[in-house]
Amino acid sequence: MKKNVKRFCISLSFFLVISSLLFGQEKTNKPIITIGKFERIFDQSLGEDDVWYMNDHCFIKGPEGKWHMIGITGREAPKPWAENFLAHAVADSLNGKWVKKPYAMAARSDLDEMVLWAPHIIKHDDTYYMYYCAGDPDHRRYQINLATSKDLYEWSRYTGNPLFVDGFDGRDPFIFHDEINNRWIMYYTATMKPEGGNHIVGARISYDLVHWTKDRYVVYIDPEKGTWGGNTESPVVIKRGDWYYLFIGPGASYVTTKVFKSRDLFSWDLTDEVITLETHAAEIIRNDDGKWYISHCGLKRGGLYLAPFYWHDEVQDKLDSK
Repeated sequence: MKKNVKRFCISLSFFLVISSLLFGQEKTNKPIITIGKFERIFDQSLGEDDVWYMNDHCFIKGPEGKWHMIGITGREAPKPWAENFLAHAVADSLNGKWVKKPYAMAARSDLDEMVLWAPHIIKHDDTYYMYYCAGDPDHRRYQINLATSKDLYEWSRYTGNPLFVDGFDGRDPFIFHDEINNRWIMYYTATMKPEGGNHIVGARISYDLVHWTKDRYVVYIDPEKGTWGGNTESPVVIKRGDWYYLFIGPGASYVTTKVFKSRDLFSWDLTDEVITLETHAAEIIRNDDGKWYISHCGLKRGGLYLAPFYWHDEVQDKLDSK
């Protein structure tokens, strides 16, 4: 009897130790994200006769070593289909002095480009690939287009545009390089059906950055239904260790970005939400010194803002210790 009790106690202790380790590890993997104070870094209104705003945008290092920002811009009281230019600014560092440049691109009505929305740029080999939404007279068939450049100043549209179409108002492309499988995944916002329905994050795969899968993956479904804007705009995906973090917004308010985590690049749901941040059309950027930043912008925001972004997880601890 005593031996059995002893064995039971040893087994129980072993179970508790293992459980503590497992649950402790899971607890440390749960992300805690904080952001610092937002500082305005750029105002498109400079040199204009009226007030202009910045909206969805992206940051990329240029071949000359400078940082470039390209994004949606328009007058503060926009008219429908008035977002026809992509703003362009350049700086020596992310939080340095940003200098306004001529527009990166202008919409071409002869190609049924109704707008220029939400550019995302990546570099592959010696070429910069810019993916953007060009709209369409038919909201069920919004164009996701491609333009390329060698210097981030002169852009050439891909002659095979659109890469694909989707609705309702399919837009906001973001490119994630899946190094494990040597492929690129484009995330974007749309609705369950082209004419409307649940707001979703869709995804398509490419192995050459030009040709994308015909069928989309639905990687996140929001309970809200409708057309136009929804809770799945401005998707961004960041890899941290074994986790993939999906940033989308807005949510309950215009200045909202929700963060979800999953171990699957093609599946997030409501139960995966970990935090809500107060920022609109956020981009998550890592500087040359390894520090992270988050951006903020939008209608009636007075320009483009940047704030320090902190990961409090095991991955960050390892980076900090180097």
